[in-house]
This record gives sequence, C-alpha cells and structure tokens, in this order.
Amino acid sequence: METRLDRYEGAKEKKLEQLKQLIAESNNIVFLGGAGVSTESGIPDFRSGEGIFNQETGFNYRAVDVVSHSFFIEHPEEFYDFYRKKLCYPDAKPNKAHKALVRLERQEKLKATITQNIDCLHQMAGSKTTIELHGSVHKNYCMDCGKKYKLDFILASEGIPRCTKCGGIVRPAVTLYEENLEHDKVDAAIRAIKKADLLIIGGTSLTVYPAATFVQFLKHDRVVIINKSSTHLDLQALLCIHDSIGEVLDYVVPKRRPRKTVAVKASTKPSTKAATSKAAAKKTPARKTASKSKETEKPETKPKAKPKAKTKKATASK
Repeated sequence: METRLDRYEGAKEKKLEQLKQLIAESNNIVFLGGAGVSTESGIPDFRSGEGIFNQETGFNYRAVDVVSHSFFIEHPEEFYDFYRKKLCYPDAKPNKAHKALVRLERQEKLKATITQNIDCLHQMAGSKTTIELHGSVHKNYCMDCGKKYKLDFILASEGIPRCTKCGGIVRPAVTLYEENLEHDKVDAAIRAIKKADLLIIGGTSLTVYPAATFVQFLKHDRVVIINKSSTHLDLQALLCIHDSIGEVLDYVVPKRRPRKTVAVKASTKPSTKAATSKAAAKKTPARKTASKSKETEKPETKPKAKPKAKTKKATASK
C-alpha cells in the first residue's frame, strides 16, 4: 500500500534519494524491524489480511491464544502442533532487506539491528549486531535440566518434544504472550537507540510492546519508517515510505563501500610512485656527477706525465 502523496510523479524517487542522503550523513544507525522484514522470505506476518492471526488454525482456538504462555502450559500438544506448522520455516532464506542491512553494518554505519522476529534470518545473512527481542526458534532447551536443542530436534519429534537426558519438556526459547522479554535484550536495544543518529523502522505496524515505545528514547526526530501499511508514527517521522522494505533498502544501501574509502586507497598509489621517482632522480644525478669527475681527472694527469718523458729522452741523446 502506498500513500496518496507517493502516487505523484517523482514523489517516491525523491523519498528514496532523501533516505540515501540521510544514510550518508549518519554514522550511528539503528534498525528496528518486525514481521514485515521476513515476509519477502516466504514467512507470513501476524496481523495482515493473510497473516497468521487471520488464518484458520485447524483448532477450536484462535491463533493469538495458541501462542500464549497459558495455552502452552494447559495444551502443550496442541501448541507444538500449531508451532511446527505456523511458526517454523527451516527452508527460509535471507532476502534483500537482510542483505542490505548487513552491507550497512559492514560499512560501519549500522550499529544495531533490533528485531521482533524469531526466524534468525538476520544472523543467517551475516549480521553481527542483531538483538533478538523475542528469541529464536533455532534455540530450544529442556525446562527441567536446561539441555539445549536445535530446531531439527523439535521438527523431528512428534507431539510434545521430550529431553533425551531427563525426559522434561523441550520448549523453544521464544517469548510467548503473557511472558516478559529478557531484560538484558531490552536494555541493549534502548542503549543502542539512545546513541542513534538515525532510526530506521521497517516491516512493523508498531503495535507490539515494548518495541512500539522505543522511539521515545530518541533525542531527535531523525526517524524513517518503511512499511507497506501505515503506523501511528507516520506523521511524526522525518520520512515515511510505504513500499517493499526489501526493494527500498536494496536501492538506498550501496553495494560497495563509500567513495571515501576508495579515495584513500587511490591516493596512496600516486604517493608511492612519486616517492620512487624522487629516489630514482636522486640516484641518477649522483652517477652522472661521479662520471664527470673521472673525466675531468684524466686530462690533468696526462699532461703532467708527458713532459717528464720528453725531458728524459733529451738528456739521453746529449
């Protein structure tokens, strides 16, 4: 969905160029993303028309209720049946948005990627600064002994997955409704946003808390929102683009390093050549001077030797 303003000729292009300029001017960027970042990888979001919460669950329960802590405790077998079918996508691959953010990170501009997703696609793309607010389906542990398991173990099991060590229930390390987020992750996200000189929000409707409140920790209004649907912060944001987040980020984030780095490398080569040519120039005159001095010495020694020889011959004839 695009805004009416974006339909005017050249309006969207101007926004993209403005975002390019904002990124170029910033050195401490933070990205806050939601389910919309992963939809282009084939993972459905939650609240859109075709989202998980609007799909048929096959149970007598609503999807929003199934992913709650109380449902997990009371109906673990139904929970895992829904969990395997609707929340796990082992074949999903990073898309253009994930890859563009990694490029921005490697250019030392993106300092943190805060995600509400549990698919681990940011890390698969190569991100080193990802903060997973809601955990990951790729991390699982026994609720009794704490033994850790990978996603394959959950998918291969039937019914309730049981620990091979103690027989306890193995649950995913994801935050369900009615559960608190890990404090260290929330604190890390807030610290990063406080230091940010540009906050890019993408693929989220900003309705899930506490992530929806993180903007309040910014000390400025340099906020960019990239989302197909509108959010409650659209009118307050410095820039708002209603378009595919993958296409937008892929366009505005350069696929090569900034020109500054290239310019430094290019400038070092001429200086090396100049130094070499100067050294060669110094050596060349020295050789010429040495040869000239030898030539000047030869004429001086020969005239002195000849007169002595003539004098000896004259005396002998007498």
